[in-house]
Amino acid sequence: MTNEITGKTKLLGVIGHPVEHSLSPVMHNAVIAQLELDYIYLPFPIEPQNLEVAIAGFAAVGVVGFSVTIPHKQAIIPLLSEITPLAQTIGAVNTVSRQNHKWVGTNTDVEGFIAPLQTTYKQDWSPKVAVILGNGGAARAVVAGCTQLGFAQIHVVGRNMQRLQEFRNSWSNSSLADKFQVHQWEELPKLIPQANLLVNTTPIGMYPKVDESPLSVEEIVNLPTGAIAYDLIYIPKPTQFLQQAEKQGAIVIDGLEMLVQQGVAALKIWLQQEIVPVEVMRQALQNHLGLGK
Repeated sequence: MTNEITGKTKLLGVIGHPVEHSLSPVMHNAVIAQLELDYIYLPFPIEPQNLEVAIAGFAAVGVVGFSVTIPHKQAIIPLLSEITPLAQTIGAVNTVSRQNHKWVGTNTDVEGFIAPLQTTYKQDWSPKVAVILGNGGAARAVVAGCTQLGFAQIHVVGRNMQRLQEFRNSWSNSSLADKFQVHQWEELPKLIPQANLLVNTTPIGMYPKVDESPLSVEEIVNLPTGAIAYDLIYIPKPTQFLQQAEKQGAIVIDGLEMLVQQGVAALKIWLQQEIVPVEVMRQALQNHLGLGK
């Protein structure tokens, strides 16, 4: 069911470039229809050079909030009146809301990432070790999430030493600075046997290159039985990485739940209500992707 769009319909959306393949409209509009709200959530393809004028245009036409995806998560920051301490720490914004005629940015990726770890796999994380593959923007949210959960050790693994050092140095002014270490890929054999949580934040294995994995079979074979393997990718489901991990006796989580949960957190901000029907969002995505229940 789709509500009739009128002059009173409130606008939400997602900005990115490209944005045609975003699944956010599917899940957000499903909730809007379920709650019979006079809102609509639209994809807005915005090229980087048009970002500033687009945000000014959003204010002019009364957009009440929007999601931010690649490549705008960092470029949006100077255009906002305020960003939350969490978004400041991560250095990226994925959710913007209009409050008192000002744009306020936050980051719900952290909440999305930790949600399944706090609910389905709830445990004491304080003695545990997290190993994170990749050191891009997504890894920043994962580091913040692991810190929030209280992991004893957080190891970030990448291929470029200069980028790893930049990643490490960018946290130097935050309370997270002493929480994690960076490593080159060659060090993985000694890290994987220690991992209680192994997270893939790289795009390796994403559609259409579904036969690829960030780890070789030889590398993942030493993942402890009962460890959690978490892939931020949600197409294909499961990824090659998660299939490999499951064969080693790992518990697996894919990126679909993170997508849903970061969306739930964003809707709570935009709609200013604490209860959002999570299952409606999850089911809408599964139906759209042909995954069934």
